[in-house]
Amino acid sequence: MTESSDAENKRVRSWKQDPEAVRADILRAAKTEFAKHGLAGTRVKDIADRIQTSRRMIFYYFSDKEGLYRAVLEEAYKSVREAEEELNLDGLPPIKALSKLVEFTFDHHRQNEDFIRLVMNENMLNGQYITQSTSLHITNTKVIKQLSRICEAGVKEGVFKPGLSPLELHWQISALSFFNVSNRSTFSVIFGNELFSEDGQVTMRQHIVDCIVSSVLAK
Repeated sequence: MTESSDAENKRVRSWKQDPEAVRADILRAAKTEFAKHGLAGTRVKDIADRIQTSRRMIFYYFSDKEGLYRAVLEEAYKSVREAEEELNLDGLPPIKALSKLVEFTFDHHRQNEDFIRLVMNENMLNGQYITQSTSLHITNTKVIKQLSRICEAGVKEGVFKPGLSPLELHWQISALSFFNVSNRSTFSVIFGNELFSEDGQVTMRQHIVDCIVSSVLAK
């Protein structure tokens, strides 16, 4: 048996024994490639080479490159929403719950640059592939419901002002945390790297928490 045949047999055995692990491997490799090169610039062969599989295997799971790209977007957003749910914010004092969510968003975006690049790429495509997804709307409404519960609890306790928009609040949290990553290169070249040092990021994180919390407090 040749070396290439042996490698192919190992891939087949892996696929049959743990197809979900194979699928997850494909998604991880694809996320890296799509984040780096965008949809148009990504080659399925490069994704296959990353995990030593075949293009045929990728197409078996995802039909085509566009299907794989949609699945990567869905998985990326799903992982964020699941991590937010794991924060166990229900039952926390409203200010603490909101602060914890802002901290998480800032940290997540800072630690997951590929997620930011994916979102930037999809915006350049005018949200074309998110629109095609049947699951992303349901996935992403979870954070709005979570913020709704926090706002309602805060108003009930008299610490948050009435009339808050959970959707607008999510926009504000996302915007501040997103810009910190998406515009780092240009911002640091123009103004220096002070804000992006470790101390600078710790300070920025706290200031963003303070900014969001202060915007919802009852007068």
